[in-house]
Amino acid sequence: MAKVKTDLEVFNYDEDSIKSLDWREHIRLRPGMYIGKLGDGSAPDDGIYVLVKEVLDNCIDEYMMGYGKTIELTIKDRTVVVRDYGRGIPLGKVVDAVSKMNTGAKYDSKVFQKSVGLNGVGTKAVNALSYYFKVVSVREGKEKTAEFEKGILKTNHKEAKTTDANGTMVTFIPDDTIFKNFKYQYEFLENLLWNYCFLNAGLRIIFNGKTYLSRNGLLDLLQRKTNEDEIRYPIIHLKGDDIEVTITHSNGYGEEIYSFVNGQHTTQGGTHQQAFREAFVKTIRDFYKKDYEVSDIRTAIVAAIAVRVVEPVFESQTKTKLGSQNVDVDGPSMRQFVGDFLARELDNYLHKNPSVADALKKRIEQSERERKDLAGIKKLANERAKKANLHNKKLRDCRYHLNDDPPAKGRDEFVAKQNETTIFITEGDSASGSITKARNVETQAVFSLRGKPLNCFGLTKKIVYENEEFNLLQHALNIEDGLDGLRYNNVVIATDADVDGMHIRLLIMTFFLQFFPDLVKQEKVYVLETPLFRVRDKKETIYCYSETEKKAAIKKLNGKPEVTRFKGLGEISPDEFAQFIGADMRKQLMLLEQGDHIHQLLEYYMGKNTQERQEFIIDNLVVEVDLVEEEAG
Repeated sequence: MAKVKTDLEVFNYDEDSIKSLDWREHIRLRPGMYIGKLGDGSAPDDGIYVLVKEVLDNCIDEYMMGYGKTIELTIKDRTVVVRDYGRGIPLGKVVDAVSKMNTGAKYDSKVFQKSVGLNGVGTKAVNALSYYFKVVSVREGKEKTAEFEKGILKTNHKEAKTTDANGTMVTFIPDDTIFKNFKYQYEFLENLLWNYCFLNAGLRIIFNGKTYLSRNGLLDLLQRKTNEDEIRYPIIHLKGDDIEVTITHSNGYGEEIYSFVNGQHTTQGGTHQQAFREAFVKTIRDFYKKDYEVSDIRTAIVAAIAVRVVEPVFESQTKTKLGSQNVDVDGPSMRQFVGDFLARELDNYLHKNPSVADALKKRIEQSERERKDLAGIKKLANERAKKANLHNKKLRDCRYHLNDDPPAKGRDEFVAKQNETTIFITEGDSASGSITKARNVETQAVFSLRGKPLNCFGLTKKIVYENEEFNLLQHALNIEDGLDGLRYNNVVIATDADVDGMHIRLLIMTFFLQFFPDLVKQEKVYVLETPLFRVRDKKETIYCYSETEKKAAIKKLNGKPEVTRFKGLGEISPDEFAQFIGADMRKQLMLLEQGDHIHQLLEYYMGKNTQERQEFIIDNLVVEVDLVEEEAG
């Protein structure tokens, strides 16, 4: 009888099997642990922006401590240069500060009491993940320079005399073997810089020659996020020790809350944001002495909250969700701190400004009336949704969901799966069939629309319940009562790359912007990019996303390769589709820029056929014709 080998005999588990990686090797081997996802720069949370932010955070910390009112950021092609005018890194510790783990002044809370980052990892990660990294520190007429490649020290310059102002300058080029085909999108960087300025009134940031500056903090932020014609009352602006809040209500739907901790934009919220939501409801009920429904109070709220916390605990390295329960190590709980502040300051404000208090009350009562008017329709719609979900196959669900409670054991892995959860919204059986066969059943769901959705611009939420497709879609996402129950971390619109597909995409976008704008503003909505062409010969297959890429592929294959134009998603086989909907799928974020106002956008693109829109289309058609004639010539 043949002997069956044990696992230990197949794999020799001995001293040689245990590997110890140095800091640089570990960061390069597991970059996601330090900067989140890699990406190519097409989304604002891609790794190349985290690298910029990690360096900027150090500059912001200097400003918060009272040193350096100006930060200069220059990005040319792929080279990033950040210069602050703070104290500069102590010259004898320049190399250690950017290359030795667990090294930094932020471990001394007396120096950086309410810093953005306390882990001593930031610039080390930037160093390790950069093809080229240089740091220059200037202190009191002397400078120290060190240069690295992929985290390895190449040149350690001697100290030298200088007439430059104190501060630190970091230059880096992200490693393109890690960040493949990356490109910086300046609009993402501008949003980041504006948030820094709103949170640090008086700070001046100069980006490629353009100056960013805020004088009024979060008041300026909300003014850029709203339109004077759309808000129901003047923005309430409250400031206290280690807390700042701005509040108003709009005519729309949903909740729009921007939250920050120690200058960090916590896009996933956390304890401070939840404390604000609870405290706002309680304060309003106490002020008006009426037990309003939570949803009536918070519907259409537009607000921002920023807190300063000693040694904050975040739920991820990229610091997008606050986990700290207390404001200080031995201080009050976050709930008590925020609750006491609003109970005192918001209550005082409403007493002193009766016209604002009256407008706020009218907005709450309007939401109350609308909710009651919808009650009967909602009940019937919910019954239809339950029946439809039982008997049709519109939703091919996945195993994990964003709102599931993580188990005590294996929590980190469970949360990682939750963050990957994605729902693809498709149109037609062929497209949904291809994605369904190619998807990861653990984390990817598919929702199939039937035909073109209704243009819902200007309609009330009543239409969401009366229209079967919209009603089933909101139930699939579980967002009827807000984003607290959202089941998927990514909502991806996946339509054909033809005229009909583009139209359907626009109608779905209008649905989200009209009724669930916070889903878009929290950067949950994407558009799937699938290849337009497949160019292949017997040895190689190249997928192309544009005419330019197709021409380059034909030239590369040097001959007469087979060229296929994918007219619809259903024409892409499931085996091929699996390549385009994986972890590194190409998708474009549906992003609202600073100062974009939803009603104006929808009115322009989805409203009546205005003269301005006609002129825009005609002007751009002329440009397209000129380009075609130029190429033909």
